[in-house]
Amino acid sequence: MTLVARLKVTLFDVEPQVLRRFDVPLKIQLNRLYDVIQAGIDWTDTYPYEFRAGGVGWGASDPDGYYDGPLPANKYSLLDVVEDLGTKTIYDFGDNWHHVIKVEKIDDAIPGADYPRLVMAIGTFPPEDVGGFPGYADFVDAMADPKHEEHHRMLEWYGGMFDPEEAEIDRILDNFERLAKTWTPKPCEPKAVPKPV
Repeated sequence: MTLVARLKVTLFDVEPQVLRRFDVPLKIQLNRLYDVIQAGIDWTDTYPYEFRAGGVGWGASDPDGYYDGPLPANKYSLLDVVEDLGTKTIYDFGDNWHHVIKVEKIDDAIPGADYPRLVMAIGTFPPEDVGGFPGYADFVDAMADPKHEEHHRMLEWYGGMFDPEEAEIDRILDNFERLAKTWTPKPCEPKAVPKPV
């Protein structure tokens, strides 16, 4: 039976609270886990990322080899992190956004279910390029107050109104469905049996 991990992802130091809870295969590679997180918060992989746990880091390696960076995320799984480090909490420190990723439980997969599988979503994740959590606080203030000196500029930059309470669950479900389809192995075509001559 395949095992899945229930993950709770919260954005550190942001109000109102933003949270995603979802299930992923326990053996998911960390680079794919990053894709799931990006899909769950509707970000576009703009910045480098690094998962940190137990003093170890995993992320995208430098293709040019100019610096000794984190271990390659595509060579390690969530299971490796949990087993090797005995940790249940991982931190993703991309672009000064601190995502706290907690493994809440490990259980058998639901037969026939597609993964990743959304369990809960609270709040809208900040726009990726807003300037970290200090910029986000300014952004929320400006968007909430039509008389704020930055309101119109932020409205134009964001492309419309912003509701920090709206989780946009349908968009997350679409993103997760797209990932599940991408990662599902394609069935093998049966080989044609030559007809006797």
